[in-house]
Amino acid sequence: MHSSSSSAYNLKKFDSDNAPAKHHSVALVVGVTGIVGNSLAEILPLSDTPGGPWKVYGVARRPRPPWNADHPIHYIQCDVSDSQQTNEKLSALTDVTHIFYVAWTSRPTEAENSDINGRMLLNVLNTVIPIAPNLLHICLQTGRKHYMGPFELLGKIKPHEPPFHEDLPRLKVPNFYYTQEDILLTEVNKKQGLTWSVHRPGVIFGFSPYSLMNIVVSLCAYASICKHQGQALKFPGSQAAWDGFCDASDADLIAEHEIWAAVDPFAKNQAFNCSNGDVFKWKHLWEVLAEKFGLEYSAEFDVKLTLEEMMKDKDWVWDEIVKEKNLVPTKLEEIGGWWFADIILGLNELHLDSMNKNKEYGFVGFRNSKTSFGLVPGDGPSMVVATWNAWASCVPELVAHNADGT
Repeated sequence: MHSSSSSAYNLKKFDSDNAPAKHHSVALVVGVTGIVGNSLAEILPLSDTPGGPWKVYGVARRPRPPWNADHPIHYIQCDVSDSQQTNEKLSALTDVTHIFYVAWTSRPTEAENSDINGRMLLNVLNTVIPIAPNLLHICLQTGRKHYMGPFELLGKIKPHEPPFHEDLPRLKVPNFYYTQEDILLTEVNKKQGLTWSVHRPGVIFGFSPYSLMNIVVSLCAYASICKHQGQALKFPGSQAAWDGFCDASDADLIAEHEIWAAVDPFAKNQAFNCSNGDVFKWKHLWEVLAEKFGLEYSAEFDVKLTLEEMMKDKDWVWDEIVKEKNLVPTKLEEIGGWWFADIILGLNELHLDSMNKNKEYGFVGFRNSKTSFGLVPGDGPSMVVATWNAWASCVPELVAHNADGT
């Protein structure tokens, strides 16, 4: 699915024949159908994952999707914004040893974001901490907006100067990441010996149809529509993003990072950035994207383009693609996170983080961002077609592979 790295457990191969029957650790992954949750669901059950063998509970709001069905996890459908439902569904999980909280939801204002995302986290912690006597560690995933401020204030406030490092002070603006961190520390301190870690990735490269911020699949959908209509792949962003240095965070790397912090005694009670460890320019990834779809591409900055505007009336095109290529039925609004892609590609100030603290604490994992971008020929057959709808639309031979399969 992704490129090789220094991690010994990057190869996603289940070894059930040799795995001991007894589980050493029990994970509760909240947000298991998101980009990083999906990676955790794949990596945690592997026979050589640190801290294992792992038993894995996976929590998500929707029914279990077909593309998640092969993961050897105990799937729990639960809306964690509902405190009563959370208590009913999770209060029996007395064997949990580690919580991986990688869920979030979006509301129109940051005040609303802080309220709902804070309550979701608190509902989980209030339910699980009292009933899980062997609970050891809680991983909370936030992100780079910790240093930049919420989306609604981008361009209106001055972010910290990059490269971002973990001990920078909080910005004096509302931020639901700050709310979540405060809740985490308050609740952890109520149980002696319980430890925590906070993980701050940047733009995530990975795959899940259930994600509010899935830039790779969004760009594949855009390229599919350009291909279908015989149009060039226009870059809908700023010259700063086109020519400037950027970085990203591979979903598998983030999962490995969180597992490392959960089981390594030297990584406890710390916040860590998490990026691939290299830099790229969007003009180079745009060339890769265009090449894979067999498209000409262009970048013009005299007229501002946005994907949200360009894709506004393209639902019918996507419907044609799905029908002609016999893809898993989806709607364009389910695939394309245009607003998020526009933010990332339209940035006029570029933001990089520092991974020095990670190295000092012993984490040296990395990814090549160009291959992490996810457009490596040959990877498709190992992916669930539902996740790869956009790419499969221009690679018809992939469609013959199990539509609900492996």
